[in-house]
Amino acid sequence: MTKAIVTTKGQVTIPKEIRDYLNLDTGSKVDFIVDENGTVKLISLNVPIHKLSGILHKKEIIPATLAQMEEAIIRGACDWT
Repeated sequence: MTKAIVTTKGQVTIPKEIRDYLNLDTGSKVDFIVDENGTVKLISLNVPIHKLSGILHKKEIIPATLAQMEEAIIRGACDWT
């Protein structure tokens, strides 16, 4: 288990092992999330653009037509009443 110390200013140095694992460098952005069990998670917000390529395309997904999208919007709006 990797440990760190909180300074009097509330700062923590992220250990090198973790920085390397998350590909963090000077100026990298991170987010903290508290899950339903109270566990705090550190999430790297630095995602190289090449890793995003193709994340929305899946062979098994059939594209919806504009008419199908409009119908879904109308159905969703009707559920609000």
